[in-house]
Amino acid sequence: MSVLDRIGQKLLFTFDPEAAHGLSIAALRCGLPAAGRPVRDERLKVSVCGIDFPNPLGMAAGYDKNAEVPDALLVLGFGFAEVGTVTPLPQAGNPKPRIFRLTADQAVINRLGFNNEGHEAAERRLAARKGRPGIVGVNIGANKDSADRIGDYERGVARFAQYASYLTVNISSPNTPGLRNMQAREQLGELLSRVIAARAAASAKPPVFLKIAPDLVEVELEDIAAEVTEKQLDGVIVSNTTISRPTLRSASVTGETGGLSGKPLFERSTIVLAKMRKLLGPDRAIIGVGGVDSTDAALEKIRAGADLVQLYTGMIYAGPALPGRILTGMVSFADKERLKSIRALRDISLDKWASKPL
Repeated sequence: MSVLDRIGQKLLFTFDPEAAHGLSIAALRCGLPAAGRPVRDERLKVSVCGIDFPNPLGMAAGYDKNAEVPDALLVLGFGFAEVGTVTPLPQAGNPKPRIFRLTADQAVINRLGFNNEGHEAAERRLAARKGRPGIVGVNIGANKDSADRIGDYERGVARFAQYASYLTVNISSPNTPGLRNMQAREQLGELLSRVIAARAAASAKPPVFLKIAPDLVEVELEDIAAEVTEKQLDGVIVSNTTISRPTLRSASVTGETGGLSGKPLFERSTIVLAKMRKLLGPDRAIIGVGGVDSTDAALEKIRAGADLVQLYTGMIYAGPALPGRILTGMVSFADKERLKSIRALRDISLDKWASKPL
C-alpha cells in the first residue's frame, strides 16, 4: 500500500464499517481518490460472451448496491463493474450492526440482507449513463418478503436488460432467509427458464450469469451445472460469501452470523470454481470471486478456470490503488513469462484445484 492508501485506510477504519463504506461511495462520487494512469495492455484483453473486456479484473457486486458510482470504479482501473444487488422494492435490510471487520484475517462478515433503494432508483442512474463507454453488469435479487421471488428476478431482467452489459441472478446470499434454497435443482430449473424467457421478451439481450454459493457439495454443483447447461445460461459467478468459518484469528467477531468474505474465502471458492469448470466444460463463461487481493491471487483464479476475476473485500484492506497494482503485476508477469495473453493461463492449475475436497 502507498502512504496515501495507508492514511486513507486508517481514517476510514476509525468509522463503523457501514459508515466507512458510505464515505468511500461519497468520495468516489466526488472524484476521489484520484486514479493513476490506467493500465492498458493488449495482453490483458479478454472476450467473454461477446463482450470485449479491456482487462479481466472487475469490482464485484455488493459495493455499489445502488448504481451510484460504476463509472468512478472503472476509472480506478477495473475492466468492468457490477452494481447491485438490486431488488424490485426498496428495503432496509437487516438490523445494524451488520458488517464486521476481521482485520487480522483481512476478512469481513456481513449480514446486510440486500439493503438497497430498489429498481426505480437504480434504473434512473443507469439510464443517465446510457451510451457511456465501460462495461457495467447489474446484479438482481428478490425482496425478502416477496410472494413471488422468481417474479422478482423476471422484473429485474425486464427492467435492466436495456442498461446492463450483463445481468447476474443472485440466489446465493446467505442473508435473505430461504434464498439459497433456490439453488436446488427443481427451483433452479424454473427460475432459469423464466429468467431466460424474460430476457427473450426484453428489448436487449445481455448475457445472464448465475451467482452461486461456495457452501455447496459435489452433487449440488452437478445439479447446478446440469441446469445451467440445459437452459443455456451464459455463465456462472463463483462465488458469494461463505457461512463456514475456517480457522480465523479475529476471535471476538467470529461468532457473528452472516457471510464471510476476504482472504479466508480464497481456498474454498477456488476449489468450487475449478469443480464448476470441470462440470461446465471449457466454453461456458466463469467469473472467479473470493479472496482476490493481489496479482498472484487473481492469476491463480484464472489458472483454476476463471475467464474473469472480481474483488471487493480486498480493496477494503489494500486501498483503491489495488486494481492498478494487480493489473501492473499482470503485465509484469506477462513480460517475464513472455505471454501473448493472460488468458493463456486459464485452466493450467485446473486439475490441481478440482481434485481438492470441499
